[in-house]
Amino acid sequence: MKSYVYLGTLLIGSILSTAAQEKVEGMVMEANNEGKHIGLPGANVYWLNSPVGTITNSDGLFSIPYSKAYNKLIISYVGFETDTLTINEPRTVHHWLKSSNQLDEVTVEQEREALQKTYFSAQNVVTVNSAELLKAACCNLSESFETNPAIDVNFNNALNGTKQIQMLGLTSPYLLITEENIPMVRGASQTYGLTFTPGTWVESIQITKGAGSVVNGFESISGQINTELAKPLTDIPLFVNGYANLNGRLELNTHLNYKLSEKLSTGLYLHANERPFEVDNNEDGFLDIPLASQINVLNRWQYQNPEKGWVSFFNLRFLNDEKQVGQTDFNPDMDRFTANAWGGEIDTKRFDTSLKLGYVFPELPFQSFGFQAAYSNHQQESYYGFNVYDIDHESIYSNLIFNSIIGSTMHKFKAGLTFAYDNYVELVNNINFERSDNSAGAFFEYSYDNLEKVSLTAGLRFDTHNRLGNFFTPRFHIRYTPWERGSLRGSFGIGRRAANIFAENQQLFGSSRAIQLLGNDGPVYGFEPEKATNFGLSFIQGFNLFERQGNVSIDFYRTDFENQVVVDWENPREITFTNLDGESYANSLQIELNHELLPNLDLRAAYKFYDVKTQYQTGLLQRPLVAQNRFFANLGYETELKQNGSQWRFDYTLHTIGEQRLPSTDANPLPLQLSDFVDGYSLMNAQITKVFSKKFEVYLGGENLTGVTQPNPVLGAMDPFGANFDTTIVYAPILGRMVYAGFRFKS
Repeated sequence: MKSYVYLGTLLIGSILSTAAQEKVEGMVMEANNEGKHIGLPGANVYWLNSPVGTITNSDGLFSIPYSKAYNKLIISYVGFETDTLTINEPRTVHHWLKSSNQLDEVTVEQEREALQKTYFSAQNVVTVNSAELLKAACCNLSESFETNPAIDVNFNNALNGTKQIQMLGLTSPYLLITEENIPMVRGASQTYGLTFTPGTWVESIQITKGAGSVVNGFESISGQINTELAKPLTDIPLFVNGYANLNGRLELNTHLNYKLSEKLSTGLYLHANERPFEVDNNEDGFLDIPLASQINVLNRWQYQNPEKGWVSFFNLRFLNDEKQVGQTDFNPDMDRFTANAWGGEIDTKRFDTSLKLGYVFPELPFQSFGFQAAYSNHQQESYYGFNVYDIDHESIYSNLIFNSIIGSTMHKFKAGLTFAYDNYVELVNNINFERSDNSAGAFFEYSYDNLEKVSLTAGLRFDTHNRLGNFFTPRFHIRYTPWERGSLRGSFGIGRRAANIFAENQQLFGSSRAIQLLGNDGPVYGFEPEKATNFGLSFIQGFNLFERQGNVSIDFYRTDFENQVVVDWENPREITFTNLDGESYANSLQIELNHELLPNLDLRAAYKFYDVKTQYQTGLLQRPLVAQNRFFANLGYETELKQNGSQWRFDYTLHTIGEQRLPSTDANPLPLQLSDFVDGYSLMNAQITKVFSKKFEVYLGGENLTGVTQPNPVLGAMDPFGANFDTTIVYAPILGRMVYAGFRFKS
């Protein structure tokens, strides 16, 4: 009976709203024999041959503007058959999607929408679907942004082989990185955490430029990256991915999903990688990339009872990650903490568990509450030569959210409470650093959306933190549509964070630099908490050219720091941490074009300009190792899908990185001095995928096809225990050309 009342309420509300606003509303559901209304969250709903689209909310509900120019409504969802509905007038739609084993067909549909830019959201959000992640050798999350111009992928140092991401000219510590909206890559995991999420586990990635929502906390400054993992209910029963490259990396991913009942599903996700072979292509005596092995196990449980409005997820994950760095003749058993050979090990054990619980009021589908809770324990033991760095980070996080409306669904709000606790125990050589952080906060966020002209989101949260004090965090986003297929956005927000200076700068241990802490007795390592304001404008315009759709967008964002822990590398004998005394800002301009040049041939191109400067002890300088100019281009082509599921896919990506400023090396002996600036270079990646059937495909690809390398990534390599040894100044690839191959099996 409740389901009929629910449908009646939805129908009446939809008819009244549609009549006023000319839109199509409804619900996308999972087909079942009992006629139950099991909403599908995250389903794609869009008009054929148009940029107008939306995604169903957590209850499977959607609302999309209606125009007489379009009459074919596409509804798609991973693991289900894609349907096309003919819509000739504004009306309410209730549609059931059938489960499908023809996953290749679904993948193709998703590939056309692999990177989605919304025209109607107040926030500037780019959604990257799993099809986009298949365009490159996406072994883990840090390697999953190579075909996306919103994120820049940089090289960390000459030892650990990890890649660091940046957005709006700022590195990842200023990004809030979450997993299903629970903070994930932070604290002890800041350097290596992106490598702890295998690419095959990822269902989609949401990239938000500028300050994010107050719902997710106060730490976001330049943006947010949220990762949605594959769901046991909708993921395929069996998936196997094997990968190998010519530099000795081997990898295996396996997904096993089982539906225990109509309401309960579970999934076991296994990942293993190993790099047992030494690679020293530049013959400097140091490993170009670490010897490594990782075991990563995730168990997910999903419960869904739409009749009573309940949905929940429960996760358990364990990771063991081991790396060996340094000289090729380093033997840990014999050479550790000796001058026989320079080397190091980074051993990490991590345990995570999380719970997400949601309830949607059956008779009031616009009203719900959700509860998130997570616990993690991260233990890293590491040494680099004679430098020791150990960290034990225990974290607890919880968030309670209530969603409802004010009068009508045009006026929505979220309110809730947050509690977080972090305990850090660090050993830096012979010095112990230990602290506990705890915070409690409350937030309120109001959203207005008439879909056609204006939408806005205004939020405010208040937090009390034992080190950051009591403070308010405002966030504001607005979208205005001045004309058809045009969208203008503005945003403003403030972010705060406690800088974990050692965990975020672990590359400093791979050098002979002395560590200088020049604080002022502040609450975090003697420094003041960081505080910054971010504001920006963006505009996107859709168009049709040669009867094929495309869009062009322009983004400008500025981040101003009021307080910041400045990491000063300008003296090659030391690394100095200071409180900001002067200016520190980041200006980011991006111009991007997306267009289908020919049938099934898509172009994505972008130019980015960064003006990032900080007041160092030697003056206001451009941030080192941040190129002011970058160019990106991606071409993707796929053949028509044949009836047996076979297909070819081709992908090519170009990254051009402009001139970069290097930290000063003037105090070094002349042979170990670097120029103040280094010239730009270009990197080319490509991949070919052959889909043989709906169950099996193979891929072959290459990265850095032109073999660009930095000639001297390790300064003082001949005397690693001397005063001039430094592995921290890396501006280009260390490995040359890398060729890889792999397969995917689905059942």
